[in-house]
Formats: sequence, C-alpha cells, structure tokens
Amino acid sequence: MKESEEQRLIELSKFEIEYFKKGYTYIAGIDEAGRGPLAGPVVAAAVILPKGILIEGVNDSKKVSEKKREILYDTIIEKSIAWGVGIKDNNVIDEINILEATRLAMHEAIENLQVKPNFIFIDAEKKVNTNGIPYLPIIKGDALSISIAAASIIAKVTRDRMMRKYDKQYPEYGFEKHKGYGTKVHVEAIKSNGITPIHRKSFLKNIVLGDY
Repeated sequence: MKESEEQRLIELSKFEIEYFKKGYTYIAGIDEAGRGPLAGPVVAAAVILPKGILIEGVNDSKKVSEKKREILYDTIIEKSIAWGVGIKDNNVIDEINILEATRLAMHEAIENLQVKPNFIFIDAEKKVNTNGIPYLPIIKGDALSISIAAASIIAKVTRDRMMRKYDKQYPEYGFEKHKGYGTKVHVEAIKSNGITPIHRKSFLKNIVLGDY
C-alpha cells in the first residue's frame, strides 16, 4: 500500500480512532443506497470493522468504480467482524415514504449484524431505532468514516446486484445501466411501456403514466 493511500485511510478512520480510545470495542458504520431512484428497493448496510484495519481502496461508494466496488465488497465481508443488510422494497417506500423506509432498512441492518455493536456511526440520519445502542449521525459520513464508507459499498453492491437481476426480468427498462434512477432513457421507457411491479408510484407523480 502506498504511503499516500495509508495516510488517506488513517484520516478516514479518525472517528473510529477517537471512539476506540473512549473504550468502545465494536463500532458499526451504517449507510444506505437507493434513496433517489424511481424503481427498486432502498438498501442499508451495517459493518463492524476490526480496530485499526486499513482496507486499501475503501472510500465513499460514489467515488469507487463499479468493478472496484465488487472487489471491495468481498474484501470487506472477509475482513469485517460482522456485517448486516436491510432491504425495503418499493411497496414499503410507497406506503410509508422513503425516509421512513430508509430508517427501517437501517434498523434491519443492525438487527442482522452477527455481533452486537456498542456504538454506531450513521451517515447523516438522526432518527434510527438502534435498539438503545448509542450512535452518532455524521453528515457526509461515507467520506469521513471508514466504517460508514465500508457500509456504503456493501449497500451499493447489494442493491446494484438486485437491479441487474431486475434488468433480466424487465429488459426494456435498462435497469442494468441506470439502476432505477430517473435518467432520460428510464423515463422514456416508463412512458412507452408503463410501470413495473418494482416502480415507486409515489416517485412518479410528475411523469405522464397514462392509465398506470
């Protein structure tokens, strides 16, 4: 590992270093993927990394290529103490709104951790049921905490894999490329073909849907 990359990762670990010094042993980072798309689920992930670990390449998932994210996904799972995922589909999103669905997905990710954390860093979100575990919301946490960055990669890869499967089920919509986001191609496909069972109806109010 280059010295510059090592220094970047140490800087990315500053919150973890601070809270390990406070005596916390199992610190989880939580992030989500898929708040903005017109289709598909919102996915949250929670990751507990060992103290002092520096996984080369870990960063905010938006700053990492799709190919690299796939590699890092396996490395993070292999080297983490525990990881968990929470998924809420488009029906839940339509029923309770995307914010509440995201919070539920984050809670589910915590529930699915094989090891109970004693502190949690959450990307931006302030009102998550953490089962009483103390937590710190960090604005732009995926760029400031190595645990949240790791969680962002797990969440993003998990969701992208789901959308690639949906692409095979609904090939005319292009989910493989845009992952459900509101690109011009996606909007035109909706106007031409209507909506699928995975579309978020509450997100489509400004798009002409005919009878759909």
